[in-house]
Amino acid sequence: MELPVWAQILLEEPDHNEVCKRTLVLMGHGSRDPRWREPFDRLCAAANAANGGGIRMAFMDFIEPTLMQVVEDCVREGVQSIAVLPLFLAAGAHVATDIPSQIDEIRTRFPQIRIEPLASIGEDPRLFSLMKEIILERAA
Repeated sequence: MELPVWAQILLEEPDHNEVCKRTLVLMGHGSRDPRWREPFDRLCAAANAANGGGIRMAFMDFIEPTLMQVVEDCVREGVQSIAVLPLFLAAGAHVATDIPSQIDEIRTRFPQIRIEPLASIGEDPRLFSLMKEIILERAA
């Protein structure tokens, strides 16, 4: 006996690339100096190449795209889950207050999107170790 169409649909394996699209947003500070942006764009491009996509850049101040603009693009593309990785060495006001405020606004405007703030990259002990290694090399 053949199952009804609705039951067949429920039993189908979902295409996780379509159903669970996820994007990582790298959140930089921003600057009025256009030269400042270049290493962040290079980092994002290199990470995308290594990851097969799914990584975008956003900025807090002075330049675009903003976090909201990136999320708007993601919504249009069907992304359902976004993680925000602040590219800040320390958790100052932007990380403690401004980014959470923007995420609250996004959750209000796009309740269908799952958005997760991550600890700033400077809190990762690997970055601390790498910076110390570079400093000691230069001090020698």
